[in-house]
Formats: sequence, C-alpha cells, structure tokens
Amino acid sequence: MTARGQADQRAAAVEIDIPARMDRLPWSRFHLLVVLALGVTWALDGLEVTIIGGLGPRLQDKATLGLSEADIGALASAYLIGAVGGALGFGWLTDRYGRRLIFFVTLGIYVAGVLFSAFAWDFWSLAAFRLLTGIGIGGEYAAVNSAIDELMPARLRGRIALIVNGSFWAGAAVGSVATIVLLDPAIFGLDVGWRLGFGVGAALGLMILLTRRFVPESPRWLASHDRIAEGEAVMAEIERRVQQDTGERLPPAEGRLTIHPQRHFGLGVIFRAMFRQYRSRSLLVLLLMAAQAFLYNAIFFTYGLVLARFYGVPPAHVGLYLIPFAIGNVLGPIVLGPFFDSVGRRKMILLSYGLAGVLLLGTGWLFAVGVLTAVTQTAAWCVIFFFASAAASAAYLTASEVFPLEVRALAIAAFYALGTAIGGVLAPYLFGLLIGAGDPWAIFWGYAGAAVLMIVAGVAALLYGVDAEGRSLEEVAAPLSQAA
Repeated sequence: MTARGQADQRAAAVEIDIPARMDRLPWSRFHLLVVLALGVTWALDGLEVTIIGGLGPRLQDKATLGLSEADIGALASAYLIGAVGGALGFGWLTDRYGRRLIFFVTLGIYVAGVLFSAFAWDFWSLAAFRLLTGIGIGGEYAAVNSAIDELMPARLRGRIALIVNGSFWAGAAVGSVATIVLLDPAIFGLDVGWRLGFGVGAALGLMILLTRRFVPESPRWLASHDRIAEGEAVMAEIERRVQQDTGERLPPAEGRLTIHPQRHFGLGVIFRAMFRQYRSRSLLVLLLMAAQAFLYNAIFFTYGLVLARFYGVPPAHVGLYLIPFAIGNVLGPIVLGPFFDSVGRRKMILLSYGLAGVLLLGTGWLFAVGVLTAVTQTAAWCVIFFFASAAASAAYLTASEVFPLEVRALAIAAFYALGTAIGGVLAPYLFGLLIGAGDPWAIFWGYAGAAVLMIVAGVAALLYGVDAEGRSLEEVAAPLSQAA
C-alpha cells in the first residue's frame, strides 16, 4: 500500500490513556491468571520437548523406531523448522487480527502435533508431526509474549517476562521425572511409554485451552487498530477485576497518548520500522536470539545422547540427570529476573550471556580432556544454564519491548525465526553428527563456538541495548499510529 493509501485509512487523531492506566495497576489475581493461562504453554512445551530429548536413546532401539544419532538431531531440526515457519506466519497474523484469536489457534495446532506424534510409525512420520508441533509453538511465541507484555505493569514487565519464558524448564523437570516412569520396561513396553508421553501432553494442552477464555484482548492493540470503544471497554473491565481482587481504589492514571489509529498496517510500514528506523535494535535482537538458540539447541536436544555415549548412562536413567539441569534453568529467571527491573536490562544481559559463555568454554574443555563424570557434567551444565536460561528469556523480552506495538508480534516472530534458523536449526543436527563420530575434541569446538557467540552478544547488549526497565512500552518505542 502506498503512503497516500496508508494515510487515507487512518482515523482522526484521538487521545488515549490506556497505556498509563495499564501501567499503574497493582499486581492482582487478574495478572496471575493471565500469566498462568498464557505462560503455562512454555511449561507444556518443556514437558514434551524433554520427553523427546530424554527418549532419544530409546528411539534408537529396534523395538521402537530404530533411529540413529543423526535422526534424533534431525527430529529436533524438523521441530525448529516448523517453529520458524509458524512464528513468521502467525506473527504477522497476530499483529493484524489480534493477540487473543491467534493464541487460541496456535495452541490448537500445537496440541494436534503432539497428539499425532504419539502415533508415529517411523522417522518420517515423527518428523512431520514434530514439524506441525513446531508450527504451533512458533506461533505461540509471538502471540503470547506480545500479549503478556501489553497486559503487565511496566515496573514488573522484566521479571514477569523472564519467569514466563523460563517456565519452559518447570515442564522440563516434570518431563524428566516422566521419562523415568515411561522408560521403565517393567511398567510400559518399549514401544508404549514414549507414545503415552505425547498423549499426556496433548491432554494437558486441551485443558490449557479452557483457561485462556479468561484472558482479554490487549486494549493497546484494540486502540491502535481503530477499535477505541472496544479497547476502553476491555480496559474498564480489567480495572474492575483488579479493584475487586485487591479491594483497593485505583490511583488516577497520568499521561495521555495521541494516535492516528488504523485497521491495518502494511508490510512496507512494518519492515521500514524494523529495518530502517530501528535498525540497530534489530541487529542486536538478532544476535541475542541466534546466540541463545545455538547454545540451547546444540546442547539440550542432544543431552541424552552425550550421557548415553560418553558416560554410559542407561536410557531409563537419563531423566534423573535432566531433573537437576531443568531445576537450574527454572531458578535462573526467578532469581535473576528482579534484577532486570532494578539493575537494568543492559547490565544483566551482559552478566547472564557472558557468564554462560565463559562457563561453557571451561566445561567444554574439561569434557574434552575426559575429567568429568555424568554427575559432574550435569552439575556444570546446571550452573551454566542457571545464567543461560535468564539470558534466553531476556532475548525474548528484548524482542518484545523495543519495537512499536503495531509490529511487536511480527518482530518477535521474525527475530525468533531468524535467530533459530541461524543459530538453532543446524545445531542439533550438527551436534548429533559430532556425538555420533565420538570425538570429544570435535564436540569441544562446537561448544566453544556457542560460548563465543554468547559472550559477543552480551557485550553488544551492553553497548547498544535499550534501558527499558520501568518504562512504558510506548516510551521505549513510540507506536506507529502516534501523531508526529
């Protein structure tokens, strides 16, 4: 659409105070319900991803699917390819049609993919179903992260975003325990337990769908898309619920914003904002996303293979080692999250990315020289990912708050997709090949590459990051609909 066409579809300038009203709300049961209904998806994702990771050695058994190490890595890559495509497609749809509609659709696709995975009969069928699952979860990243940021008070946005994204690992911890039971041949047959794991994940996903009916559309999105009356009505209902939950009278909102709302924003406007007006922010977010994606996808998706091949851990016991690893990942965002709102985004991103990189470099060398055991290797990974988990969550937080509201979901999706494509899709397959070759030093150089990426990303955040802590989203990045 031409610039003239964009101008013609704009409504007259209006003043709104929805952002100020949202940011001055006290924490309440309403906010907790939003976090649980939307954020629990990551826990569910962590559960089933851990199951497929922990079951990797079992899926190599001839009694199951008879997969190779490279096949296991390729399954992870198929999942990530789906996530890239889902993020891009649903990211655009989320900005165009709203957060609420899309986070119902994407969760439905995700549940279907998990359910079909339980009935896979060979590598190609499982890869196809993992691709479908990835499409759903990729769409979830865009819709859920944008909705949460726009419904949370500015002063708490950092810690909440980190905890929500870090909840993936709460599900991973549960999945680790589940694999112990599912892989016990005395309880389930070799080709039954792993299928039940996917079935349980699908059932839980259906339950989550029911909780989302309590989550409203973002009033910010409604207002910017020329649905002012709806946005005001939703905002008033949120205020009513918060006052009812807290029993306190809300203070007056301070600050108004003048915008020219319009129904749709063309892709030309969107991409000019992302790659011209906010070019330096775009490059930083891409680097943050790519670095954490390579680190996580290289190590986590091949975790079980390392334990089995180099430390002789039986497939049925892999879950025991995943539990402390997952706990370290959960604790990182919880412990470090508040500091992202107090110490600041740039300093904490440097700390979390930098320490994760340095510690991985040291641990990789210890692994290569052969001085680690399964227990000490797991302990080292726990410490590394205490910081790396906060770092990864901070990447999604940065992507969701440094771009204008009208492009927020697509920005999250685009940089998740690009970062995952650059740093994540190749990593599981590459490390699957390295592990299959059995050379510890080759694996060390893979770890070293991930470590350097993390350190460089942390330094870039310190130099070029945005001090978004405690600031309204509209102050961090003015809406495209805002009047000049």
